[in-house]
Amino acid sequence: MSQRTRVQPEIIREPLPKTELEPLYRVIIHNDDVTPMDFVTHILTRIFCVSEPDSVKIMFTAHYSGAAYVQTLPKTEAQNRIGKAHFAAGLEGYPLHFTMEPE
Repeated sequence: MSQRTRVQPEIIREPLPKTELEPLYRVIIHNDDVTPMDFVTHILTRIFCVSEPDSVKIMFTAHYSGAAYVQTLPKTEAQNRIGKAHFAAGLEGYPLHFTMEPE
């Protein structure tokens, strides 16, 4: 007869490293007199993933008030999306401008 021995796995419990959440930033769009309204809504829907109706509201708010809140994102995500928006606007020759401020 053969004897089988069961090996019990050793469970090592190490505390998970503490991760800090990235600070949140509000993305703001600024009005200009050059960038077409349809391009603004296109950028808001494609880059910032804002719904079409909301992008139109944001665009008109910026148009009439000079600036409008877009959304709140973690700092690096806000920087990334703003960079993409500025790059896309620059390719078309538009001065579309976004800024970010701490939440």
